[in-house]
Amino acid sequence: MANPNRFSLVDPARSPVFYGYVILLVGTLGIWASVPGQTIGVSVFTDPVKDALGLTRNQFSNAYMLGTICSALIIGKAGIWFDRYGARYVAFFAALTLALALLLCSWSVHMSTFAKTLLDSHSWVVPFTLMTVLFFLLRFAGQGVLTMASRNVIMIWFDKNRGKVNSFSSVALSFGFSISPLWLDWLIEGYSWEGAWQILAVGLLLVSLIIFQCYKNKPEDHGLLPDGARSVQEVDRETTRELTHRQFTLEEAKRTRAFWMYALILAFNSFFITGLTFHVVSIFESQGFPKAEAISIFLPCSVVSVSVSTLFNFLSDYVRLKYYLYLMILGGILASLGLLFLSSAVGVPFLIGGIGTLGGFFAVLNAIAWPRFYGRAHLGAITGRVMSFLILASALAPSIFSFCFTTFGSYHFLGYLVLAFLLFLILGSLKANNPQ
Repeated sequence: MANPNRFSLVDPARSPVFYGYVILLVGTLGIWASVPGQTIGVSVFTDPVKDALGLTRNQFSNAYMLGTICSALIIGKAGIWFDRYGARYVAFFAALTLALALLLCSWSVHMSTFAKTLLDSHSWVVPFTLMTVLFFLLRFAGQGVLTMASRNVIMIWFDKNRGKVNSFSSVALSFGFSISPLWLDWLIEGYSWEGAWQILAVGLLLVSLIIFQCYKNKPEDHGLLPDGARSVQEVDRETTRELTHRQFTLEEAKRTRAFWMYALILAFNSFFITGLTFHVVSIFESQGFPKAEAISIFLPCSVVSVSVSTLFNFLSDYVRLKYYLYLMILGGILASLGLLFLSSAVGVPFLIGGIGTLGGFFAVLNAIAWPRFYGRAHLGAITGRVMSFLILASALAPSIFSFCFTTFGSYHFLGYLVLAFLLFLILGSLKANNPQ
């Protein structure tokens, strides 16, 4: 890139501290700003928006599912953009697109009414189609591109200390995401759901400006090295060796077993957590628990998740990630057993411990595994493909959970299915070693 600092007033080479720590802060802000495009951010708007549009819960959920699936199908392209144009431009335009999507969402009733008048139709298909398109924009820009670019830029600026910096980012994001439903609901109550989305759109515009000024694609563009090491001119032979891992392309990465095993367990986390979140009240009520007890599990789950991610992010700079892979699979097994034996004394503790363990290791592996295993040169393409798996899994989860319950009368069959899948992952991961 001819001028990596073009149109920016911030020069990393003149920073009094290693600029990677600035990237850590603004990158974490970028991921947190994706909340309106995440499931946890959209779910708060579900009831008021579906009622205003005249959609049933199933119709609204299906629009969300279709929009998410469409996002998953093309998110890999965004990874290629990341490698070609860098985090700065990709994250900037993703934030702008998310702001535009939120603004359009706030006008959805007006657009639906106009389209119905234009087509002389009062069918639910009109608002359904509209929300499918808007959900596609929200999920693609928010959950997909902005999250991927912001997480990757942090990892690119660090090498030996990736685990430590990811520990800080994970803790900040866990608490930020967990409290987001509270302030989103406060916005809706105070300014209506339309006003809340418009306020969020303005906030995303401000974040996009911060991204454009502060995101820097990689330290080498500014005469720096990851972790704040000495300048490129002074780097010694040992440091050079450590920084010149083999750089895998996406196609080369896909030919390694590690890519598929790690991607599948991360996708399993998205599937299980999303499905459980969507149907948590139904799952607990089917076993005789009240709604309040169902909702109450998320706080202890967050505590376990933050504890796991903090400890193991720090240790990841010294420990083989394959051990983490098996611990994450163990968390999935605990969560599955909790789902199967929810009515027993161990059911709820198993579920909380399993979900917390899954979430904690997800925060570690999804950030650290890919640059460690496959290098930084094609990180966007590789993580973009992984992101497509995660988004697709989260899109299918609510429908599969619902199908198992309506077909078999309980969620037990689903518990057996996921246990079988986890057994496959255990066997498949025996040779899932670091390809470096």
